[in-house]
Amino acid sequence: MSTVVFEGFGWQHAGRKAWAVRHLDLRIEHGERVLLAGASGAGKSTLLAALAGLLAEDSGEQEGRVLVDGRPAREMRGETGIVFQDPQTQLVMSRAGDDVAFGLENRGVPAAEIWPRVDAALAAVGFPYGRDRDTAALSGGEQQRLAIAGVLALRPSLLLLDEPTANLDPLGAQLVRTALGKVLQDLDATMVLVEHRVADALPLVDRTVTVGDSPADAVWAPGVSLPSRQAVSAAGDVLLRASALTLRNTANVVNVNIRTGEALAVLGPNGAGKSTLAQHLGGLTKPASGGVAATRALAGDDAAKPPHRWRAARLARRIGSVFQNPEHQFVTDTVRTELALGGAPAATVDDLLDRLRLAHLALANPYTLSGGEQRRLSVATALAAAPSVLVLDEPTFGQDLRTWRELVVLLADLRDEGRALVLVTHDPQLVSSLGDRTLELT
Repeated sequence: MSTVVFEGFGWQHAGRKAWAVRHLDLRIEHGERVLLAGASGAGKSTLLAALAGLLAEDSGEQEGRVLVDGRPAREMRGETGIVFQDPQTQLVMSRAGDDVAFGLENRGVPAAEIWPRVDAALAAVGFPYGRDRDTAALSGGEQQRLAIAGVLALRPSLLLLDEPTANLDPLGAQLVRTALGKVLQDLDATMVLVEHRVADALPLVDRTVTVGDSPADAVWAPGVSLPSRQAVSAAGDVLLRASALTLRNTANVVNVNIRTGEALAVLGPNGAGKSTLAQHLGGLTKPASGGVAATRALAGDDAAKPPHRWRAARLARRIGSVFQNPEHQFVTDTVRTELALGGAPAATVDDLLDRLRLAHLALANPYTLSGGEQRRLSVATALAAAPSVLVLDEPTFGQDLRTWRELVVLLADLRDEGRALVLVTHDPQLVSSLGDRTLELT
C-alpha cells in the first residue's frame, strides 16, 4: 500500500494565468480510501494526474512536492493505476481481452497468471462480452468498464479513479461500485476517488476531502433540492422524424418525432445504441437502415434531403450536437475562438462564456480544461449557432451541483423558447427535472 503526501503542491498549466490548484497540503495514509470532492474546475483531476506522475514538466509549472511512499510520484508510476474520465484515452488494443492483458504484459507478469487475472477483472466489472470483443464496437460506458478492468487487473498499490461510473447506466454503475467495494477488500491498495455525486461514493471511502475554493452549493451532498422544469405548454411542430431507424449492433428499431418546445430524454443501458441514435438525429452519420427526415419547418427546401447530406454550415444552424466525448468536437486553441468559429457575434460568445462559467477560461486551450469544463464548452459551441434542435449526449457529465442546476435552467429556457431538445442520458435527476417525454432503448 502507498502513503500519499502533497507538500505545498501547486500546478499551473502552460499558457494559463490562474493556477489549477495551489498551496495544497494533504496526507493520505496506507490503505485509506479518500474521496476528492469539489466544484468543477477545482483541480481534482489535476491532483490525480500528479499522483500518477503524468504532469509533464514542459506542460506547466509545479510548486511543492507530490510523494508516494516518500518518493516523487513520477518514480512510482509502476505501482499506480489510474482510470481517466475519458476511457478512450487508455484503450490501446483492438480486442477487449488483449487490452486488459496489455498492462500485465508490460509489467512482466508471468504468462500463466495473465489470462486468469484478465478474466477475473472483466467479471468483476460486469463486462458483458468475451475477450474477443472489438473495442471499437463498444459504447462509451462499455469502454469505461473495460478501462476499469484493465487497471484492476494490475492490482496497483495506489488506485486512482476519476469519475469511474460517470458514463455508465445506473445498473452498470451500481455493479461497478459493488465490484470496487469487493476488490478493495482483497486489494492491498490506497484509493483516491474523484466523484461529484458524493452519496454514491460514500460506501467506498473512509473520508472526504473538498478541493479548492468550492462553495457549499457546488457539492452534491445527500438530500439536495433540484429544480423542476418540465414544459408548461404542449409540444409544437415536428422538426425531425426517425422512421424504422435501426441502430447498429442492437435489436432496436426507432420511430420517433422531435418537436419544438419539448425535451425528449433517451434512456437505456450501455450498448443500446443511444449515442448512435444521437449521431443519426444530429445529421452526423448516415443510417444503415431506415432514415431521419426533416420537415420544412426546420429545413425549408433542404427537407427533401436527409440531414446527413446538408452542408455543414446549414446543419449547424439547424441541429446542434454535443458529443459524448467533448474533446472530439474541439478544433481551435482557445475557448473563445472555439465559440466564435461558426461566426457567432461577440456578444453571443460573451453571454455563453458567462452563463456557463467559462469566462475566466476564455484564452485557455480547450484540451487543458477539466472534464466538466470541457462538457460545458461543448454545450456552448452547440448553442453558439442558435440551432432549432439540440441533440446532447450526456450533457450533465462532470458537473458539480451548481453548474448542473445552471445547465438545467439554461436548457429549460431554450426549450421554453421553442427549441427541441434530445437528451441522451444516464442521469435520472436530469430526466426528473427536465424530461418531458422519454424514449427507452433496450
